[in-house]
Amino acid sequence: MILPGSPFVAYRGSELFIEGCSLHALARRHGSPLYVYSRSAMLASLASYQRALAGRRHLICYAMKANSTLAVLQTFAQAGCGFDIVSGGELERVLAAGGDPSKVVFSGVGKTRAEMRRALEAGVRCFNVESEPELELLSQVAVECGRTAQVSLRVNPDVDAGTHPYISTGLKGNKFGIAHQRAVVTYQRAAQLPGLAVAGIDCHIGSQITETGPYLDALDRVLDLVEAVEQSGIALHHLDLGGGLGITYTDETPPSAEALVRRLLARIDERGHGHREILFEPGRSLVGNAGVLVTEVLYLKPGEAKNFCIVDAAMNDLMRPAMYEAYMQIVACRQRDDTAALTWDVAGPVCESGDWLGRDRSLAVQPGDTLAVLSAGAYGMSMASNYNTRGRAAEVMVDGDQAWLIREREAANELFRLEKLLPSA
Repeated sequence: MILPGSPFVAYRGSELFIEGCSLHALARRHGSPLYVYSRSAMLASLASYQRALAGRRHLICYAMKANSTLAVLQTFAQAGCGFDIVSGGELERVLAAGGDPSKVVFSGVGKTRAEMRRALEAGVRCFNVESEPELELLSQVAVECGRTAQVSLRVNPDVDAGTHPYISTGLKGNKFGIAHQRAVVTYQRAAQLPGLAVAGIDCHIGSQITETGPYLDALDRVLDLVEAVEQSGIALHHLDLGGGLGITYTDETPPSAEALVRRLLARIDERGHGHREILFEPGRSLVGNAGVLVTEVLYLKPGEAKNFCIVDAAMNDLMRPAMYEAYMQIVACRQRDDTAALTWDVAGPVCESGDWLGRDRSLAVQPGDTLAVLSAGAYGMSMASNYNTRGRAAEVMVDGDQAWLIREREAANELFRLEKLLPSA
C-alpha cells in the first residue's frame, strides 16, 4: 500500500511504523487516542525551505497555530526557526519552549492592548499589522511602554488561492490584512505615528495551496506595492511572503517547498528586490505529514444504509473532517489477512452526527484493532477541544527508535479544575 505524505510513516510487513516505532505498540503503551509525530519528518520538511534559502538573508518563522505543542516548538527553535504567532498565549508557548522572541512575528486581526504590551516587553521582532485602527492602538501602547514597535503591514492582494473558503485569507472579502488600494496611505500614516518603525511588508493568501500560480500573482502585487511605498520615501527592509503551502492528504500534488521558494526568489531577483531579507511563515507544510492520530476500534455496527466503525477518537480530537469535510487517509496499524474488507464510516463517540473521521473507507477491522489517521500533524491537536468533557489526547514524539511522551492525557478532574460551584442554599 502506498501511503500519502511522509516517507517516515510506512509499513514493515503488515505493521505500520513511524520511523523505527510501531504505532500499534505505542498505542498499547500510552493508550488512545494518541497523536504521534516524527521529529525527522519535521526537520526534513524544514530542510526543503532551508536549501532554497541558503545564501540569502532570511528567517523561517514557523506558523505555530498548525501545532503548538511545546516539544514541536522546541524542535524548530533548536533548528534556528523563528515563530509566527497570532495570540499572547502563543507567545508564552514560544518562550516556554526556549524560542527567541527576537525571531517572533506577531500576526492576527484582533491583537489586544494587553497582548501588544506583553509582546513589546518580550521584544518580538515585528508586528504584522492587519488594520488601520490596530496601527493607531499599537502606536499608543508602544509610547506608553517607552518602546518602539517594528511594524510590517499585512496587505490583502485580492488573490484567489483556490482553497477551502474557511482557509482563504487573501481575497478582498476576507477579514485579513489591509486592502491593496489602502496600503500606501497606511504606510504613510505608520511612518508618522510615534512609537512605530516601519520594517517590511507581509502577505499571506491562504492555506493548503497546491499551485505556484497564486503565490506568484500575490508576489507581483506585493512588489508593486513595495515600489510604490518606497517612491513615497518609506524604506521597506524585509518581504514576508507568508506560508500556506499545501501537503498531500490523498492525491494532491503540491510543489516541494524548495521548488516553490526558488520560483519566488527568481521572481524577486527579476524585479530587482534580491537585496531584501526574506521571511516565510510555513506551518502545515512543516508538520502536517509528520503526524498521525492513532485510535482504537470500539464497535462495529453494520447496517442497511451504512456500516459504522466506532472508534475512540472523535471530532473533539480531530476537527478537520467535521469542520472542513476534509479527507484524511485512514489505515490499519496492523493489516489483517483473516477478515474481509468492508466499507465503513469511521465515526467517534461524540453525540453529534458530524462526529466522523472518514466516510466510505475500505477497512478489514475487528474491535480492538488500532487505526491510524494519516497526515494529522497540523490542525489536529492545536484545534482539539474538551467537548462532551473528553480529555485531550496524549502526544508522543519519535526520533528513530526512541519515543518520548510529550503531553500526558488529560484527566476528567483537570477539565473542571477551574470551575466553581454556587454557594449552598
